[in-house]
Amino acid sequence: MDQIDYRHIAQQFKEKLALIKVFLVDVDGVLTDGKISYFGNEVGFNRSFHAKDGYGFKMLAMAGLKVGFISGGDSIGVIKRSDYLRLDYSFLGNEDKRQAYQKVLDDGYSDSEILYIGDEFFDLPLLRRAGFSATVPNSSHEIQEAVDYVTHCSAGEGAVREVIDLLRYVQGIVPDIPDFGDM
Repeated sequence: MDQIDYRHIAQQFKEKLALIKVFLVDVDGVLTDGKISYFGNEVGFNRSFHAKDGYGFKMLAMAGLKVGFISGGDSIGVIKRSDYLRLDYSFLGNEDKRQAYQKVLDDGYSDSEILYIGDEFFDLPLLRRAGFSATVPNSSHEIQEAVDYVTHCSAGEGAVREVIDLLRYVQGIVPDIPDFGDM
């Protein structure tokens, strides 16, 4: 199987990705595979997240970008993941995501500086407005037609990291990992 050269793909979007200062994503069906399980009253509804996506958020934050969730879901698991990643923005529990997006704009960012990844119809207002937008391969045709980029990776399988890597390649973001000689 041929490996996809995301560095090459990133260059196709260089103009738009170079401007990005805020990285925002939907949760269900983007960061997760969209499956939701109920684990009783103590835990509630839960999802699974991919570690690569989480580390990608950390790399962007270390590079000075703002990162966040805009999600209709607000389960304990989503809140815990948001807290663990120390997100700059965590707008949860409202399927009408326009107010959350407006709050980011009110912080002084322009549409061209915002990247948004979503997969559902209530994501469309943000996908159409963001400076760079992406979705996952199992989203509907209407969503795929509205975005700049459709990931090769599936939802919950590193799709967010794929978009993070496109952004990293354009903006030259590489984590500084000390070697053993730096101990």
